[in-house]
Amino acid sequence: MARRLFDLIAASCAFIVVAPTIVIAVVAIRLSSRGPVFYRAKRVGRNGHEFTMYKLRTMHVRSQAGSSITSSDDPRVFAVGRLLRSLKIDELPQLFNILRGDMSIVGPRPEAPDIVESHYTADFRRTLLVRPGLTSPGSVFYYRHGEHLLQDGSAEQDYVGKLLPLKMQQDLEWLDNRSFGADIRVIGDTVKALIEQFTAGGRRTSHLAKATPQTDGDAGTARPDQKEAA
Repeated sequence: MARRLFDLIAASCAFIVVAPTIVIAVVAIRLSSRGPVFYRAKRVGRNGHEFTMYKLRTMHVRSQAGSSITSSDDPRVFAVGRLLRSLKIDELPQLFNILRGDMSIVGPRPEAPDIVESHYTADFRRTLLVRPGLTSPGSVFYYRHGEHLLQDGSAEQDYVGKLLPLKMQQDLEWLDNRSFGADIRVIGDTVKALIEQFTAGGRRTSHLAKATPQTDGDAGTARPDQKEAA
């Protein structure tokens, strides 16, 4: 109950603060690419229930359908969309998902149903016991270090083979040691990562080339209702 109250207060306050940014982003999308401003993605939430997650559209509507995972140089993403993705502005509509109760401020990032069905191990499925989040240790890790490994043409294979296990390690550790203090640290890490991204002008560094994934097993594209990467 206390966590839900925190989500409601934090999401409401955040929405007021970022509303001007969302308005500017909406105008920029309208001027950059024909089609709907918002993108509706099917995601798997708490207890395996599917829900609609909202994002600002960052891909051309009339481009060829491709992977549900987007590489850093994906040609489907238009220029303004690339900036929105880089600064995570495209994720801001998920504050509405938090207010609706679909998501939480902090929790494992929700995945597409096909990824959950095909690539979630029994251990990974433990993350479905809680509401998915706007941010998590795994998503901060991915944001800071992972996207350079997603190559155009093999982004989905790279994601499920290299990044998903590492993200899940981080989120499962958070789940096993879940506390309000841990959530505050995740929020702080997220803000720090966003500031780093802004000051770096969109450049990322990574040490993942030396990392070994550990696991116990193994869209704005052709139509607005198709999958866009998380």
